[in-house]
Amino acid sequence: MTLTKADLVQKVYQTHNLTKAEAAETVEAFLKVTKGCLANGENLLISGFGKFNVKEKNSRRGRNPQTGKELILESRRVVTFKPSGILRDRINSSN
Repeated sequence: MTLTKADLVQKVYQTHNLTKAEAAETVEAFLKVTKGCLANGENLLISGFGKFNVKEKNSRRGRNPQTGKELILESRRVVTFKPSGILRDRINSSN
């Protein structure tokens, strides 16, 4: 099951004493800060949850799988996520 932004707003609304509008505003504010941080190349650490890292990938040779034609993939930044030990333990204990 995928948790959508609307589902997240609903969960915040149900678990906190907020109106739906306040819950939506809270979720939007968190996402805006998170996106801004990552877009600026900053890593984001949320204690007990995990760390989002911005990594630089160098340009490299690639190949179009449909045509087999070689091409150069440009350098880019990617976001990776490493869960905290607490989150990892919680995920693994729920099996």
